[in-house]
Amino acid sequence: MVGKVIVTAPTDPRDAVVELVSRLIQFDTTNTGELDTTKGEADCARWVAQQLEEVGYQTEYIESGAPGRGNVFARLAGADPSRGALLIHGHLDVVPAEPADWSVHPFSGAVEDGYVWGRGAVDMKDMVGMMIAVARHFRAAGVTPPRDLVFAFVADEEAGGKYGAHWLVEHRPDLFEGVTEAIGEVGGFSLTVPRRDGGERRLYLIETAEKGIAWMRLTARGRAGHGSMVHDDNAVTAVAEAVARLGRHQFPLVVTDTVVQFLTAVAEETGYTFDLDSPDLEGAIGKLGPIAKIVKATLHDTANPTMLKAGYKANVIPASAEAVLDCRVLPGRKAAFEAEVDALIGPDVTREWVSDLPSYETTFDGDLVDAMNAALLATDPDARTVPYMLSGGTDAKAFAKLGIRCFGFIPLRLPPELDFAALFHGVDERVPVDALKFGTQVLQHFLTHC
Repeated sequence: MVGKVIVTAPTDPRDAVVELVSRLIQFDTTNTGELDTTKGEADCARWVAQQLEEVGYQTEYIESGAPGRGNVFARLAGADPSRGALLIHGHLDVVPAEPADWSVHPFSGAVEDGYVWGRGAVDMKDMVGMMIAVARHFRAAGVTPPRDLVFAFVADEEAGGKYGAHWLVEHRPDLFEGVTEAIGEVGGFSLTVPRRDGGERRLYLIETAEKGIAWMRLTARGRAGHGSMVHDDNAVTAVAEAVARLGRHQFPLVVTDTVVQFLTAVAEETGYTFDLDSPDLEGAIGKLGPIAKIVKATLHDTANPTMLKAGYKANVIPASAEAVLDCRVLPGRKAAFEAEVDALIGPDVTREWVSDLPSYETTFDGDLVDAMNAALLATDPDARTVPYMLSGGTDAKAFAKLGIRCFGFIPLRLPPELDFAALFHGVDERVPVDALKFGTQVLQHFLTHC
């Protein structure tokens, strides 16, 4: 019997990462949120498993809750089995993309003008490519990390992780045995700010907190009737008024510890003034450029109307009407947020949670943070790591259920002029080739010193 062929990975994982990311993008792993139209995760997951098995990993392929929702896990034993393992996780699915809107086909993985282009380039097949490149290098080169490393490539993050991370945590907790800490998206990228004494400084934003995701359905009920008559009990009117009140409402300013630390670091470097008691705090934050869109959203809870449903004929007043709102809630604010919502919608409209994923926040300290900082400084001596809060959500919400301490850390050194925040779910999503190679080098250093 012929034994399994073990392929030698490139000596330097930076030599492989661009091709890996390009190939990953070519798998159309579009997640529509519906089982019958979501595709490609299984094929991509099996390809990832093949890349790892070629260099000697034992992988486990799991379909989480439904056919085709593919996930792959691999573990690399560390030097000290008494230490908690580190989870390095990335999701394989992407949001939809309309090819007619793009400069290149969104699933081409084109390498042009110093970028790798395509849906998932920054969310988050860039990190998946780095993970594969470094994992292959470690195994082929016989590298033993200081602690066990668990590489996880998961499905369904873009629709909340019901068929991905959350299913795995609930049904396969054995996959996370011994894991105490984790890194994933969206953090580790650079933000270039002007120094107060001239020049520029690169701050690398490490995600230590993220808002909760709560999709809420509002329902109003009234008397059905003919559209030509006077009606004082119209469900459409009731739900529309509640939606308008919520959509225009400004929730109170709440500055969390994470946001305070971020603004303090920026002020130290730039000389900008961020008066936390000022009514124009958001205006001051606007000086940060495109990243301000994310930072401003971490100062308040939000409730944005996204869907309306009512009626079936122009001259019939329906007996019910519904609306859906995308709510994002700050850490520690859930009860206060619900009370505020109830006061706004009034007694004639009911609410229910369509999806309710909690917020998350950890502190910016400890050996793992030190290792992130050291890895970045080894590659970019002008780096400074700072914590920040993500206005969206990630699979960290699932892993935190197991008591795992989670951080967003995908190291990327970005051109100062690049509007990085706009690339997430945006048209012409792309990642700089140099940033991929930089991130791979940082990740390699980090995982050998974590």
